Parts: sequence; structure tokens; C-alpha cells
Amino acid sequence: IISNCKRCFELTTNNLLSLEHNNRHLLEIGRISSMDFHSKATNYLVTASDDESIRLYDIQNAVCLKTINSKKYGVELVCFTTNPTLVLYSSKNGWDESLRLLSLNDNRFVRYFKGHLDRVVAMSLCYEKDSFLSGSLDRTVLLWDLRADKAQGLLRVQGRPAVSYDDQGLVFAVAYGGYVRMFDARKFEKGPFNIFSVGNDESEANMIKFSSDGRRLLLTTKAGCIHVLDSFHGNSLATYNVKPVVTNSTLEASFSPDGNHIISGSGDGSVFAWSVRSGKKVARWGSTDSEPPLVRWAPGSLMFLTGSSELSCWVPDLSKLGSFAVTK
Repeated sequence: IISNCKRCFELTTNNLLSLEHNNRHLLEIGRISSMDFHSKATNYLVTASDDESIRLYDIQNAVCLKTINSKKYGVELVCFTTNPTLVLYSSKNGWDESLRLLSLNDNRFVRYFKGHLDRVVAMSLCYEKDSFLSGSLDRTVLLWDLRADKAQGLLRVQGRPAVSYDDQGLVFAVAYGGYVRMFDARKFEKGPFNIFSVGNDESEANMIKFSSDGRRLLLTTKAGCIHVLDSFHGNSLATYNVKPVVTNSTLEASFSPDGNHIISGSGDGSVFAWSVRSGKKVARWGSTDSEPPLVRWAPGSLMFLTGSSELSCWVPDLSKLGSFAVTK
């Protein structure tokens, strides 16, 4: 497995194509509903799956370090906090929509976050400020501080929301109904300072993310559209199309660390890659799975993972590349 690439290395289309030769299946488990890399300790991956379990992986050595069951509450979404031993996760039991801060060390709940009245469908954590956003089918977005069990703010929306903080925690985006609304995190109660249209695509927003430099936004919708927007002015930089999601699954996409490439799942189980600069598709990896795979690009690395019913790790072809440190 490849560790972080050298700063002088630039991801190119040829390097991206070389990923085809190095997929590696890590573990077969139930359908994966969510996964997240830790922003600093990028060899750590946490997943949530339909068997009501949370799993912690060491990707560097391709091993599962811990499995924690959440049979009482279920688990739908999961993400790391600044501490790689603490994760935040949402329920899936239909009767308790609280969010939970869980210690992986001793399987102990550190805090409960009560406020939503329906299923939580989006979470975004700000590592800089120990705060996070949650969006729910109850048509609310709540703002939280990880150190307090009561919400610090509430926004009412008119649809299923997708939410994302930028890396600095200065602004956040809320997407629904064909628009992206931009908020100043310090003055969110005054309403959005900008509203961007995503054209004629008014289908349900699935997820939204900032690029690592904060200059671009990535939005996916249930119609199978993947929109790339300028986060300052809302200009459309590119729109890609894949097979729409026809189940309750989420269409997910991910920026490469340099923000110049995008990988995305598809409703037919495939994984696609595009160049943001050229707007062209540069790779496609097929699948026999009918579920759209989740995708995550490891921060600061040329490694990404896909998962639907199993985890696959994709790394460059070492015979063609010479600019990386390899960990045996």
C-alpha cells in the first residue's frame, strides 16, 4: 500500500489510469452505508454497514483493527472527529434519531446529540473548530459543538439537505431543491450570503463537498448528475452524468487531494474518474454489483477506496511510478 505522495508529485491522467492494475479487496462484509478517512492519520478508515456494525481499519496493513456492534440503535452514517479514537455516528432504528459520539477504545458513548425528529441523512465535521453539521429528513439542519449536547443553531429547509463545512470552518454549504446556499459560519442566523443554482437539476441532493483548497464544490443528485461549482461565484465548472440511483442508496463522489480529478460511483455499480481541467472522463472501472459504490480518496494520497458490499483499495502501478514511499 502506498503512503502519502511527495509534495512535488502531480496526479496525472496516466497515473490515474494506472490505478486499474492495483485494486485489492480488503474484506467482504454487509452493504457499506458510510465510510471516512481520518484527516491526519490517513491510514485509518472507519465504516458503517448494514449488519449494524462500525469497523476500524488500518489501510496501511489492510487489516480490521476493531469491530463494534450497534444492534440497539443501528448505524447509518459515521465519521471521525479530530481524535482518531472518537467517531460520530447516526442511528438507523427509526425510533431514536440521536447522534452519538463513540469511543472506539472502550466502546463507550461520550455524548448524545438529541434534536432531530427523523433520519439523519448528512453530516459534516469541522476539524478546526470541533463543530459539525447534521441534516435530516425532518427538514432541518442543526449546528453542533462536539463538547456540548445541545444544538448551537437550527436552519429550516424545504427538502432533503446535503451539508458540508469548508476545511477552515469559515463557511458551510447546504444543498436542496436545485440550489446551493452558502452560509457564514459565524453569522448563519442571518441567512445565506449567496445562493447558487445548479441549472435544471432539481432532483434530490445526495451529497456536497468542498475541495481541499475550498475553491470548488462537488454536488451529486439522485438523477445521476455530478456538478462541480466554483465555490466563490457559483459558476458551473463541469457536470457529469452517471446512471441514476434507483434505490435508497446515495450517489457519492470525491475530489482527489489536488482537486483536479473526481471519482464517483454510479447506479450501475461502476466507478468513474474525470479530469476537472479538461472535463473529460479519464477512467471507468466496471462492477457486477448493482449498488452504487461509496468512494473516498485518502487525504494527501494517491490511494482511494470503493465500497458497496466489500472494500477495494486502489493504488498506482508501482512499475510505472517512481515518486512514492512504499510501506511494506
